[in-house]
Amino acid sequence: MLNTVVLYVPIGRKTFDIEAAETYRKQSMKWLEESCSHLVAPDQTVTSVEELQDFLDSIKDVKIDSILYQSVTFADGEFMVKILEYFKQPVIVWSVREPSVGGRLRLNSLTGGNSTSNVLRNHQHPFAFVFGNPDEEDLRKRLLRQFNVMRVFKALSELKIGVVGDYPPGFFFSQANEGELQTALGVTLHKIDLQEAFARCVELPEQEWIGEIDRAERQVIGLNRKDETVTKFAQFSTYIKKHIQQEELDALAMRCWPDFFNELGAAPCSTLSQFTEDGMVTSCESDIHGSVSMFILRELADGNAPYLGDMVHVDEAKNSVVFWHCGAGAYSLANPSTGATVGVHPNRKIGFAMDFGLKAGVVTIFRVSHTPEGYRLLVMKGNALDVEQPFSGTSVEVELKTDVTDTLYKLMHAGYEPHFALVYGDVTEHLIELGRMLQLQTEVYV
Repeated sequence: MLNTVVLYVPIGRKTFDIEAAETYRKQSMKWLEESCSHLVAPDQTVTSVEELQDFLDSIKDVKIDSILYQSVTFADGEFMVKILEYFKQPVIVWSVREPSVGGRLRLNSLTGGNSTSNVLRNHQHPFAFVFGNPDEEDLRKRLLRQFNVMRVFKALSELKIGVVGDYPPGFFFSQANEGELQTALGVTLHKIDLQEAFARCVELPEQEWIGEIDRAERQVIGLNRKDETVTKFAQFSTYIKKHIQQEELDALAMRCWPDFFNELGAAPCSTLSQFTEDGMVTSCESDIHGSVSMFILRELADGNAPYLGDMVHVDEAKNSVVFWHCGAGAYSLANPSTGATVGVHPNRKIGFAMDFGLKAGVVTIFRVSHTPEGYRLLVMKGNALDVEQPFSGTSVEVELKTDVTDTLYKLMHAGYEPHFALVYGDVTEHLIELGRMLQLQTEVYV
């Protein structure tokens, strides 16, 4: 069952075959109740703007993720205009098939959907259109995908990212213009002082932070509880969690080097890994757009933990690339042959960091990218290979669906950022539809 709140509004006019319309509505309701975690709907087909207003008055304080407007018969644009007076969520316009061909046009649902789509376009309101009957499998798949995309579309408008320290010197791609980010995606930022976090976290009493070590020990293989860097990981993570709760943050972008090594005396990778594993996606090197990319992937992939890495190696013979990073990776991403093994940062030789190759499977690769012309999306697909760990740290070798040499040159000439987000599962169609709704250029390699 999809975790989303849907407002279902079936609209019809009594001048058409309202009995046939009711049959479609009942079939739709039955499937929607089985498929969505929470459904808000009237008891029957709404046949006048006055009826619609009474219904909307009764539910105006309900929080919803998306609106499903079913044009069960033809109806003019007044109905949708009235809905937009009450709700600003994205809309799915649904037209059904004619119940019979020959003689009277009984529903004219398709024209109703056409009219409604025109109203939404002219109101510059985000929407999608679907066509088919409630018992059609393709229609159901399309609707479920659309509900998921619209839930994420709404979540983006409410996304609040904690930015822990500024980006490292020269990592210009990690920064973001807060005003432009909010205008384009709806995302807001909250700054957290990294130096203050270092100073304050080590003052926390043991009973507050010891639970972070207990939690890590459940999944991390080879963890030494007595290691000073493990203690500092727990202290720092606990301090940041207080900010997460106080500010109601949804994701993090964290500066890592050189400060963690020089001032805290511990690797940041463990904090990033555990936070991402537990649902608080966290990018390294204070990469704000990397954090947004990870958040979108997690939301679309049923909560699966995403990964963020550099493209560091190309193998033309295998049509593959390797994505790598120093030692950050959610525990559940580890190849089951090794598990999530503990290590040290490969360059600084300080713990604690993760050291494992990622598991095999279908993956989606994604980036919310920014250029002087504005925002764009990158969507790729591939197969993570079951191979020996390519490099120390965390890494994964991915066989691409497109020619690796051609893709490499196109990515470089287009000037994409070094960090690529990755999640297990195929959510490419979701991302393409999200790009359409956000009105962003979307480059696709699938």
